[in-house]
Amino acid sequence: MKSLRFGIEIETVGQRRRRVAEAIQEVVGGAVVHAGAPACYDPWDVIAEDGRRWRVMADSSLSAGFGRQAEVVSPILRYEDIGTLQRIVRAVRRAGASVDPTCGIHVHVDGARFDAKAACNLIKLVNKQERLIEHALGIDPLRRASYARGVNQDFLQRIERERPRDLDALNRAWYGRLNRAPVHYDQTRYRGVNLHNLWFRGTVEYRYFDSTLHAGKVKAYVQFCLALSAKAIHAKRAISAPRPFDPATSKYDFRCFLLRLGLIGPEFKTARLHLLSRLGGSAAWKGERRDAPAS
Repeated sequence: MKSLRFGIEIETVGQRRRRVAEAIQEVVGGAVVHAGAPACYDPWDVIAEDGRRWRVMADSSLSAGFGRQAEVVSPILRYEDIGTLQRIVRAVRRAGASVDPTCGIHVHVDGARFDAKAACNLIKLVNKQERLIEHALGIDPLRRASYARGVNQDFLQRIERERPRDLDALNRAWYGRLNRAPVHYDQTRYRGVNLHNLWFRGTVEYRYFDSTLHAGKVKAYVQFCLALSAKAIHAKRAISAPRPFDPATSKYDFRCFLLRLGLIGPEFKTARLHLLSRLGGSAAWKGERRDAPAS
């Protein structure tokens, strides 16, 4: 997972784009430039000292007026950049930005390592655990219904039946036809796991997350996406049958899933903390403790 490159989009409200760009500059250095075009996004760019560009742009899906919309779009990042990303999140929060239910976070993982088998593995892994993922992340119902819908069951049935062996066959299964010129706002993109971006932008996009300016949660979301991607890439096969969801044991069940993804040990302690915090039961055992005293 640590070899996978990624990018992130963090939607915020309540602060001007220029001020958010200046907050990013405080962390990465370099220069702030008002790109201005296209006018519908009115982007401000931060050209960091390392040459990479951080962009702050408007997004019409956000509740705030045009002047107070600020979506932070990262450059291509590596695992070792997560600390810098966290410092940027804290700086943006200190600058006065905030989030509300219209704001989301999108994590993009480099699609270069995804062949048809890996992409199918990912969809099957997610379909099996999606109820747990949904509850663990506490996805806003409106976001879930509109912008981060569950696995398309028709698509899942097609890949189970046809077993696509290359990306063209996967493309046909995803779009229902061979689509060699996908457009940005194709309606198939509004899934928690968005494969449309494999052909449009060269990434696998995870759209599940409600936005936050809590640096620890942002780190946890990135680590979860990288670990899930790595599992799909390296798995020989995956099973898609949905796992029954039990609220009483959901914390234990999801902890086991995280451990199978490789999020083991002290390095991922805070990721497990944030990803398990909304779930019920105990993380240490399933069901009633056998050594519990009789009532």
